Amino acid sequence: MEMFFYGFMQRAFQASFLISLIAPILGLFLILRRQSLMADTLSHVSLAGVALGMLIGVNPTVTNILVVVAIAILLEYLRLIYRSYSEISIAILMSGGMAVALVLMGLNGGATLTVDQFLFGSIVTISQEQVWMLLALTIIIGILYSIFRKPMYILTFDEDTAFTAGLPIKLMSILFNVLTGVTIAVIMPIVGALLVSAILILPAAISMRLSKSFTGVILIGIVIAVFGMITGLISSYQYGTPPGATITLIFIGVFVVTLVFEKFKVKKKSI
Repeated sequence: MEMFFYGFMQRAFQASFLISLIAPILGLFLILRRQSLMADTLSHVSLAGVALGMLIGVNPTVTNILVVVAIAILLEYLRLIYRSYSEISIAILMSGGMAVALVLMGLNGGATLTVDQFLFGSIVTISQEQVWMLLALTIIIGILYSIFRKPMYILTFDEDTAFTAGLPIKLMSILFNVLTGVTIAVIMPIVGALLVSAILILPAAISMRLSKSFTGVILIGIVIAVFGMITGLISSYQYGTPPGATITLIFIGVFVVTLVFEKFKVKKKSI
């Protein structure tokens, strides 16, 4: 229980709870829009923002956000160009972002250890500033979701209908990409760049197996996210494992249990 008396663990639990509130919302829209890999792309590209900040001596979170916002806009532009082959834009930006990050890290050799913290996540490095940023981001996403839930719902399932209804589909898609990118940039130092997409996608993916309603998926996803994040943090502290990897494994464990439960339920009905 002594972990709860440490300042960095208190901040870690606060950050984890806030992440749990927004991950199912963004994750569900990413899944329904067939953009699950976009989160992975932005997380890889964000390493270039981190490396750039370290190279020029600026707060990596600031440069990270700026780079990810630019790439999120570019991603939507490329998606429109390669409308029938959207995976091309993902491949280009993911490989290009990693290449830029590696080159910048090579130019600043002393930053390797710090970059590792962004790669794998570190609960020790969570600052109060990051917690406040997450709180602001959670409030913004909550407000935007409550206002634009129906327009986003239409855009997600049928862009042609959304266009006919007069919705600014390009602007909405770009803003959604930017919001996802900013979220990734803020939570990346906590859970790690390599697994941040899993933290966003898995709670929604699991809850989709348990509920058929849109709101139900999000609410169950929040419960699953809180459980996975808190349990993962405690396990990470106890065993000294990377928080992002530990949390991801717990989510995968919950996913497996859900599938087994579903199979058992189907078998029972058939009998």
